[in-house]
Amino acid sequence: MGQRLMQAASDMFLGWGDAKVLKIHCYVRQLRDWKFSVDIESMVPPGMRLYGELCGWTLARAHARSGDRIAIAAYLGGADVFDRAVTQFATTYADQNEKDHQSLVDAAASGRITAEPGL
Repeated sequence: MGQRLMQAASDMFLGWGDAKVLKIHCYVRQLRDWKFSVDIESMVPPGMRLYGELCGWTLARAHARSGDRIAIAAYLGGADVFDRAVTQFATTYADQNEKDHQSLVDAAASGRITAEPGL
């Protein structure tokens, strides 16, 4: 139900089922529905920035559809406190991601782990 709430338009590939043997409900969606996909590995920085902005906008729109947009707007208010907090979190998270990646590179270089570089 939440997925249907957050979608901007109907999706004929979206559904759910009941796996009686496992006694669970399953959310299902066709993996390849011929929609366009972006090759992020070949993006240049301006393209990656635009792609990130579009993803953020889409995610925000989806979440806004799932709740009471008036209550959310009232909660956030007109100041930029929330914006600054999210920006700070994203910056800190990116810094940690870089540190984690460097630790991975160092572990592979020292032989502590075996890693195969991507394409």
